[in-house]
Amino acid sequence: MPEGPKAGDPMRLAPFQRQFVEGALDPANNVAILSIGRGNAKTALSGGLALGALLGVWDDQPRREILLAARTRDQAQIAWNFAVGFLQTLPEAIQAKVIIRRSPRLELEVRDETGPHMLRAISADGKTALGSAPTLVLMDERGHWPLDRGDDLEHALLSGLGKRGGKALIISTSASTDTHPFSQWLDNPQPGVYIQEHRPPPGLPVDDLESLRIANPGAEAGIGSSLEWLQGQARRAAAQGGSTLTSFRLYNRNERVSGEARDVLLTVDEWQHCETTDLPPREGECIIGIDLGGSASMSAVAFYWPATGRLETLGTFPSSPTLAERGAADGVSGRYVEMENRGELNTLGDKTVPVALWLSELMKQVEGENVAAITADRYKQSELAEAMDRAGVRTPVVWRGQGFRDGGEDCERFQRAAYDGKVKSRPSLLLRSAFADAVVLRDPANNLKLAKARSTGRIDAVSATVLAVAEGARRMGRPTKNARTARWL
Repeated sequence: MPEGPKAGDPMRLAPFQRQFVEGALDPANNVAILSIGRGNAKTALSGGLALGALLGVWDDQPRREILLAARTRDQAQIAWNFAVGFLQTLPEAIQAKVIIRRSPRLELEVRDETGPHMLRAISADGKTALGSAPTLVLMDERGHWPLDRGDDLEHALLSGLGKRGGKALIISTSASTDTHPFSQWLDNPQPGVYIQEHRPPPGLPVDDLESLRIANPGAEAGIGSSLEWLQGQARRAAAQGGSTLTSFRLYNRNERVSGEARDVLLTVDEWQHCETTDLPPREGECIIGIDLGGSASMSAVAFYWPATGRLETLGTFPSSPTLAERGAADGVSGRYVEMENRGELNTLGDKTVPVALWLSELMKQVEGENVAAITADRYKQSELAEAMDRAGVRTPVVWRGQGFRDGGEDCERFQRAAYDGKVKSRPSLLLRSAFADAVVLRDPANNLKLAKARSTGRIDAVSATVLAVAEGARRMGRPTKNARTARWL
C-alpha cells in the first residue's frame, strides 16, 4: 500500500475490486463502468490498472498510450499520484525504467525495444485528446464532469480507442440525474460494456446500515471509512438537513439525487416525510389542481383534502408515442412504464390529450366528494374553460399565475404545508421523479417561481400539487364566518 493507515502493508484486493478487475480485463469487454460511494478506492484501483498497462503487465501493444482524464488537472493528478505511489513500491530495476515528469504535464514514460510508452493526466477538455490513440483510458468521476466539455472529451477518447482496440475505465459516484451521460451508461447496458454499480434502493433512511454497506463495500474490507463512521456521519447529516443531507446521499450513499439544495422546491428527504402507506381519509372539501399539458408534455391533476392533508396525483400522456418511447426520449428509461404499472400514470387520446374527456375522467375520480374549487394556470384559461363547458363541469375555478407574484405565494404555502406535515401522499414514483426535476428561481426580492431543472424534465405533477395545496392552505387559513340571524324590528 503506497499511502494511508496501512501504508507499507501488502496490497490485497477486496472482492468487489477483484470483480471489477476481472470484468475490466475480460477480452470481451472494451468499456468497464464502476459506480460506488466515495472513499472506496476506485481511483486507486484504476491508477493501479493504468500502471500495469503502462508496464505491459496486461497489455503488450507497442507504443502504449494511457490517458487519465478527470474534471480538472488536479483531479486527474490524484489518479496519477496513485500510479506513481504504486510504482515506488516496485523493485528498483523496474523503477529505473520509468521517467517521471511533473512539468509541463504529468507524465510517466517507459522506453523499451517496442518504443516509448506514455501515461498522461489530462483535464475534461476535448481538445486535449484530439489526435490521440490511447490503449487505455481512465475517466475519473465521470458523473460530475461539465456536460458540454465532458461530453466532448468522452467522445474524443472513445473514438481514439477504436484506433487500437483500447479499453475505457469509467468510474464515478452516481450522477445527480438520470439524464447525465454516466447514468445513461449504467441504465442502458450494451454489448462489450461491463457494468458494476453499488447503489442502494431509493427511499431508505439515510443511516440505514444495510444500504450503507451496499454503497460502501470497501468498509468491511478495511478500505476507506468504517461503517460506524458512515452511520455517524449519516445521522449528523440528517440532523443538519439541506445541502449537507443531499450531498451525503449523493457522494457517500451513491444515490442518484441532486446535489443542489438551495434552489429545489423540496429535497428528497423533505418529500419522503410526506409519504405514508396509511393515508388519511377523504374528508371535508376537495381542491383539484390542474396542470394542462400539450402534445409532448404531461397533463397532471392533484386532488387535495386540506382538512386531513390527503393528496392524490395522476399524470396523463397521449398514447402516441408509447410510454416506453417517451421514456427513452426523456432519458428516464422505463420509468413511465413503471409509473403506469403502479397506477400513477395513464394514457388518453392519440397525439394530444383530449381535454374535455380528460376532465370527465378525472371528475369521476372524486365522484361524490365535496369539490370546492378547481385551481389552474391562467395561461391556458380559455382552453380549459371551453373544455369544462363541453364536459359539463360546474365547479368554481381559481385562476393562478405562474410568475413570481402568484407562483411565489403558492410555492411558499406549499413548502409550509409540507414542513408542517399537512401533506400526506402514498409513495409515488410520479411525484418523486417530478420533485427531482422541480427547482425554484428567485428574483432580487427572493420571490420564488417554479421551473424545470432540465429541458426534458416533467414537473407537471408538482405544478398541479402546488396549486392544489396552496389553495387548500388559503381556504383553511380564512376565518369561519358565522351566519347572522334575522332580527325583527
